[in-house]
Amino acid sequence: MSRELSAVLDHIEKIGELQLDDVPATSHVIDVVNALRQDEPVPSLPREQALASAPEVVDDGFGVPSPGAS
Repeated sequence: MSRELSAVLDHIEKIGELQLDDVPATSHVIDVVNALRQDEPVPSLPREQALASAPEVVDDGFGVPSPGAS
């Protein structure tokens, strides 16, 4: 593992030697336009409908087993 880490650190050192002042910062390799839909509010399901197929309802919410419970 130390050999692999050493190789990674060598690569990082080489990257650090590059002159990148004129390279614009990017968040994606390709130009991504409108990748996400607009965040528009919509009505929620009524609580009764949302819980209708829940295996267990506890205190008006989904029943979830406690950690370690079978």
